[in-house]
Amino acid sequence: MVGGLAVIDSNTQSSHYHTHKVFLFCNYILLGAASSCIFLTLSLRLVPSLCGFFLILLHVLTIAGAVSGCTASSLSSTSSGRWYGVHMVATVLTAIFQGSVSILIFTRTGDFLGNLKSYVREEDGAVILKLAGGLCVLIFCLEWVVLTLAFFLKYYANVDGGDNSMKRSAKVQQMEDEDMKNWPWPFQV
Repeated sequence: MVGGLAVIDSNTQSSHYHTHKVFLFCNYILLGAASSCIFLTLSLRLVPSLCGFFLILLHVLTIAGAVSGCTASSLSSTSSGRWYGVHMVATVLTAIFQGSVSILIFTRTGDFLGNLKSYVREEDGAVILKLAGGLCVLIFCLEWVVLTLAFFLKYYANVDGGDNSMKRSAKVQQMEDEDMKNWPWPFQV
């Protein structure tokens, strides 16, 4: 802001626009990959076991995190704070669990398939499970990309958004205005 006029760089706006589009694209890929994992899990056993239920719940949480990310990015910077927090927490948790599940799928395929109590032949079940494991690896990587992009989008919103509520609520500035009157005159300058 220079002399009451906002200086807007078109390259910066273009960068923000592209970051937002990549963020949305990654969230859409997450939605597709998580729903595909749900269908792959259901193809192993239509009525899932307890292990299968938790696997499906993990993918439902991944979908919920991606939806909250899309919602947070479409709202204004003042009303997106809560959605941003929900998105960050859901993304971190699902990324950790997706990575753990993918490691379990690839290292202990037979045991994992046994816990799912699949009625598919073991060889076919292993192939289906490894497909789901590959999607879990993709989801794990995309979750961290989405976290990074969400951080940059929130940073851009705070720096370029013109919302000074965070700056005005800083305790240092409030104390400075209130206590300045009580200081000796050489320090009031």
